[in-house]
Amino acid sequence: MDQHAKETGFQRHVRACNNAVLPGARLPFRIGGTRVGWVAPTAVEALSGFPAILVSADSVELTEPEALDAIALALAERGVLRRRGELFDVCARPDLPALSRVDRGAIPFFGIRAAGVHLNGLVQRPDGLHMWVARRARDKLLDPGKLDHIVAGGIPAGLSPLQTLIKEAAEEAAIPPELAEQALSVAAFGYAMERREGLRRDWLYAYDLFLPGDFTPQPADGEVEAFELWPIGRVFEAVRDTEDFKFNVNLVLIDLFIRLGLIAGPEAASLRAAL
Repeated sequence: MDQHAKETGFQRHVRACNNAVLPGARLPFRIGGTRVGWVAPTAVEALSGFPAILVSADSVELTEPEALDAIALALAERGVLRRRGELFDVCARPDLPALSRVDRGAIPFFGIRAAGVHLNGLVQRPDGLHMWVARRARDKLLDPGKLDHIVAGGIPAGLSPLQTLIKEAAEEAAIPPELAEQALSVAAFGYAMERREGLRRDWLYAYDLFLPGDFTPQPADGEVEAFELWPIGRVFEAVRDTEDFKFNVNLVLIDLFIRLGLIAGPEAASLRAAL
């Protein structure tokens, strides 16, 4: 029997987000001797002409940390990658100091770990638990039109997860800071995923926020097309049965379902171990 035949609808999302084989054909990308990423053979070739890049048989070393974003800019001008106009910290692990900074669009090219926040926007109603679901704008660069969290976003250089959450909450859903700061940190986990834009090595910080019943989020920055309030059972079925949610949103929702007891027993234990 195929090894995936026994997987449930939820397990397929965890597997999809962890489809990268590391190192595979990639070489470690190092800054000051510390590995911060993984670069594919095509990336190694593109980097070989930069003075601040030292390529050897078993690694790619950045000898001048401050040169990283200038290199990314030069690669973007060649059409190798696409800039996003937002700097991210480059760290060996999310809990360690930044060794450099680079445009967000270059993160998958270098296989650098990025960090992000996701917010479960929950509403307790007389007929049960509900959750706000966002529809991503159709002109988004990545995953246009997919379902998403009420608030989600990458952590820019110099900001903490909570600071990012408060900023994104105001920008994406018009949630006031005094409400957003009540969010509870509930989970953190990572994955390594091959995507068309490159290697996604993301670390997600998940939060729960119970919103007042009379609060309605509003698309504030154009990244969200619309918001809908769904019963939690509908969210559960959409994750289990469809590909409607953005790929990494599924992981945060699976964690939520486990914590709510909607997924239990051996299945919950197996999913928890994989997250």
